[in-house]
Amino acid sequence: MAEKNTGERIMAQNKKAYHDYFVDEEFEAGIELLGTEVKSIRAGRINLKDSYVSLKSGEAILLGVHISPYDQGSIWNVDPERQRRLLLHRREINRLIGLTQQQGYTLIPLKIYFKKQFVKVLIGLCRGKKNYDKRAEMAKRDARRSMDRAMKSYR
Repeated sequence: MAEKNTGERIMAQNKKAYHDYFVDEEFEAGIELLGTEVKSIRAGRINLKDSYVSLKSGEAILLGVHISPYDQGSIWNVDPERQRRLLLHRREINRLIGLTQQQGYTLIPLKIYFKKQFVKVLIGLCRGKKNYDKRAEMAKRDARRSMDRAMKSYR
């Protein structure tokens, strides 16, 4: 039987977030965009570096995401660094407010992707890593790579 196509197309990933943080939980949210921003995301002109989510007055706001202006857009282009509202249910926002008030937790966008025709953001509830955690994780990754290489050369 054929596997169902989910229609997900990843447009940007925040790989640095997995290096700098422990991701405890993930949440999927919609994002409120304007027309030229969607076209620019389809062209792959988006950067998630140094971005985060802020919870203000019962709303989730995406900050620090750079969506380059669309080349063919004229007066409809907007500020590339503007705040963008995330579309979450009220109970999810209330739960996130409670979780982020705990010490050391923050909300980081992990990836932006298309799910069918909608733009979605995967948000991670994250705890910061210490330097020794990062070194230990890199050592595990290197050991895994060397094992994979040894197995490939053995075949």
